[in-house]
Amino acid sequence: MNLNDFFISAENQFEDALPFVLYRKPNSSVVKGFFQENDVVYTSDELTESGFIFSPFNAEETSVLIPLEQSDVLEINYSENASTENKLKNDETSTSSKAKNEHVKLVSKAIQSIKNNAFKKVVVSRKETIDLKETNAVVLFKRLLNSYKNAFVYCWYHPKVGLWLGATPETLLSVSGNRFTTMSLAGTQALTKNPIWQSKETEEQQLVTNFIVDSLNSKVDKLTLGKTETIQAGNLLHLRTKISGLLNTNLKQIVSALHPTPAVCGLPKDVTKQFILKNETYNREFYTGFLGELNLKEEKSRNTNRRNVENSAYGSIKTVSNLYVNLRCMQLTDTTVSLYIGGGITKDSIPENEFQETVNKAETMKKVLF
Repeated sequence: MNLNDFFISAENQFEDALPFVLYRKPNSSVVKGFFQENDVVYTSDELTESGFIFSPFNAEETSVLIPLEQSDVLEINYSENASTENKLKNDETSTSSKAKNEHVKLVSKAIQSIKNNAFKKVVVSRKETIDLKETNAVVLFKRLLNSYKNAFVYCWYHPKVGLWLGATPETLLSVSGNRFTTMSLAGTQALTKNPIWQSKETEEQQLVTNFIVDSLNSKVDKLTLGKTETIQAGNLLHLRTKISGLLNTNLKQIVSALHPTPAVCGLPKDVTKQFILKNETYNREFYTGFLGELNLKEEKSRNTNRRNVENSAYGSIKTVSNLYVNLRCMQLTDTTVSLYIGGGITKDSIPENEFQETVNKAETMKKVLF
């Protein structure tokens, strides 16, 4: 299958109102597609199925599955020079003063709650809806592919659920056999050559790292932490620490321990989650949920030594899951696009600066729209 046929398949699937997902993992040239053969809403509670999972922020709500056994799976190699014509035109892109006032008020309430010892950190967000004269999900998906090589880029559609796209820099969990990797990701600043991280960002990063380590200690073996490093996501920089080890429990328990992470919720998790559900003025839905490959089979060669032909004929088949936190995302309707943006709040946060951070994050997505 060539590149054009692959994207035509997606457009036909959309016209036929059938579920599909297109995605590319970070630093890969391979774009995969799951094309569901019917319009049934399949769900997953225990994460034991195989397919592509799309889960909301609120874990008490339903996770939607595009099942492997009910889908055609295609893949192509994608060049960043692929056409992205039909540039979209907007009516209004500026952020209103009302939106700023509402977010500053929300951040101020969060800071006061921290000072009252209700919690240590919370992540609050807002939704920005923009009118568009034209929407084309495949065009947007191509632009995301071209703009965010080191992110997990996706376009997900179900006629009974909605149409979402995103380019997220954050891995929730990658599992191959019993080996896993995850990360703590926090702190944000505009792209610069020599970034300097303030105490607010480094404290936030350490809180996230500590939470993940404490959550996983009893559920994994040989827990290992990498060095904290600065990574780029579009025109933004973040702090990241890789964490790895061996699982000694099932996938559901690990995901439940991690999701939602402090990078999208707060600390302690249960208290901050309730603060978010009570005080944010909208439903996050799948924003800050997770998505990705669930329990797929992957074959790896056991021996690559050409002189050992007999052994190299044998390989191992491992169960692989690659799950990502749904950040830097948007939801499309026929005439509008909704952007979801937020930031971590600590005792040192400044409300006006926090709002500006959401504006910077929104720009990373708006640049593919206009």
